[in-house]
Amino acid sequence: MPYQFTNKKGITYYLHSREVKLRGGKLQRIYYFAKDIRDGALDEVPGGYQVVETAKTGMPILKKAA
Repeated sequence: MPYQFTNKKGITYYLHSREVKLRGGKLQRIYYFAKDIRDGALDEVPGGYQVVETAKTGMPILKKAA
């Protein structure tokens, strides 16, 4: 079951990741939330990160844990 986060407005988001190619040719993994389950859905939050909700929109984001 993909990791899900329900914000203060009651909207559920699912955590995803994918590899993107940067201009220099380097590959980098990005993490993002979507309202539906897509390819690349993750079952848990990656180590060293925590989920934080933005104040204005309530959109969840990943932040490096302190």
